[in-house]
Amino acid sequence: MISPTLQEIREAAQRIKPHAHRTPVMTNENLNERVGAKVFLKCENFQKVGAFKFRGACNAVFSLTDEEAARGVCTHSSGNHAQALALAARMRGIAAHIVMPENAPQVKKDAVAGYGGKISYCESTLQAREATLRRVMESTGAAFIHPYDDERVIVGQGTAALELLADVPDLDVVIAPVGGGGLLSGTSIAATETKRGIRVIGAEPEMADDAFRSLQAGKVFPSDNPKTIADGLLTSLSDRTFSIIQSRVEQIVTVSEQGIVDAMKFIWERAKIVIEPSSAVAVAVLWEKKIDLTGLKVGVILSGGNVDLGKLPWESRQGDR
Repeated sequence: MISPTLQEIREAAQRIKPHAHRTPVMTNENLNERVGAKVFLKCENFQKVGAFKFRGACNAVFSLTDEEAARGVCTHSSGNHAQALALAARMRGIAAHIVMPENAPQVKKDAVAGYGGKISYCESTLQAREATLRRVMESTGAAFIHPYDDERVIVGQGTAALELLADVPDLDVVIAPVGGGGLLSGTSIAATETKRGIRVIGAEPEMADDAFRSLQAGKVFPSDNPKTIADGLLTSLSDRTFSIIQSRVEQIVTVSEQGIVDAMKFIWERAKIVIEPSSAVAVAVLWEKKIDLTGLKVGVILSGGNVDLGKLPWESRQGDR
């Protein structure tokens, strides 16, 4: 399997430039003092649809030929990829067919519909999702855009790290969260090909540590009944993303649920940035100090900021006491 290239990420950056935000890189002295490093936060929570997912979906949609695009695009997703694909398709003026489980949160259904996505509902099993998607593809001829196991998506996600290193070229380390691996794959290619010797580290919840175990064992372990508040990191690596991560990522560091909550709360309170738990996982690598990054310049990809304000993790935990 041939890995995507830095040149392809640069081409993706030009392709999505008219449509995606160039998100800011922010610093916070309180955070630097707390973790003992100089931290640069790449704020993908300010990206369209509130997450980095728009980069990959946008690149995939605008990579299609006119003939392919005319038949629309499709995917199965109940998360940020569904919204991202629906918006990117609307920008190109084509249909987006989104297969969603019936029990998906209403706020996500509303968001996909609001971006013009045509939703097909199914049961919440992977088998039901894939069967429904096949029917949609057969009836529409729409192009399937996978949330992460797609080279066009991976290079699109890599544009965030490309921008980060353009703004802060002397970084020592880049940390990104890992679920299916699209963001970490793209980040690792962009970072290691842009700056010689830079360290790329994946961040994962202890309660959903399949990528950590996969890297340790040298083969893909599926995500087995993960129980974490970082609901954007529940999916398993694909063979494609695992191959890239295995060759370019130094290590994957796992963090505790309490560490995720504490890091998220700190960023909200001190940096005044709204991030979701999946973003806080990357911050928690520094917070819990499981590896020594003292004194280094560390870039952190804040992957998104889509939070259910009625279910803030520190509120629920206080209520449990």
